[in-house]
Amino acid sequence: MAGKTQKDAAEALAGVLFDGMTIMAGGFGLCGIPENLIAAIRETGVKNLTVVSNNCGIDGFGLGVLLESGQIKKMISSYVGENKLFEKLYLSGELELEFNPQGTLAERIRAGGAGIPAFFTKTGVGTLVAEGKETREFDGELYVMERGLTADLAIVKAHTGDAEGNLVYRKTARNFNPMMATAGKVTIAEIEHLVPVGSLDKDNIHTPGIYVDRIFQGANFEKRIERVTTRPKETQMGEEKASA
Repeated sequence: MAGKTQKDAAEALAGVLFDGMTIMAGGFGLCGIPENLIAAIRETGVKNLTVVSNNCGIDGFGLGVLLESGQIKKMISSYVGENKLFEKLYLSGELELEFNPQGTLAERIRAGGAGIPAFFTKTGVGTLVAEGKETREFDGELYVMERGLTADLAIVKAHTGDAEGNLVYRKTARNFNPMMATAGKVTIAEIEHLVPVGSLDKDNIHTPGIYVDRIFQGANFEKRIERVTTRPKETQMGEEKASA
């Protein structure tokens, strides 16, 4: 198909990947992750990757599959607690890790996408986070300088999109995706629903198509739940109280 629309993940990634590149991957836990693109990247065998993502999936799914295949050299993240392989590789020195407070990571990506090379924040002052970084006093308070982040490629996942690359995310699956879409030299979006150009509510487009270079409709989405947390049904709760 002509324009930005591609047939599948493999076609969307054609000519984009190279060894040693930096990739931003949207998602939070397993919510809103570009499943098809991650699987396609694994198939290419591209290696020595630096990946910017809130976390690195779980063992056997999400970005975790790129850890298993040894394709990731360094992670720039804020949370790694659900991935035992991540922990093992980091502690053994096989994986580099740049840890960020979560809000700082989000702002570093937003700043990179906005063309802001650096900013000052109070988060991390006086801790390991600030080691080796410039600090400066503003209005009697100490701040640490953080650099903006950009990437060779940003891979994002949206619920709905059109052939121009305009994207709409669904609820919490929005997470890091919009800011990453602005910070990649090339941005590829995988979507669940491809709709005609002009059919999206213009006031509710989350990522304008100007940021998206290629787009495709994903063939399969598992949408795994990382950690199931439920509570008893109301009737059960009532019965338990009555019998107490």
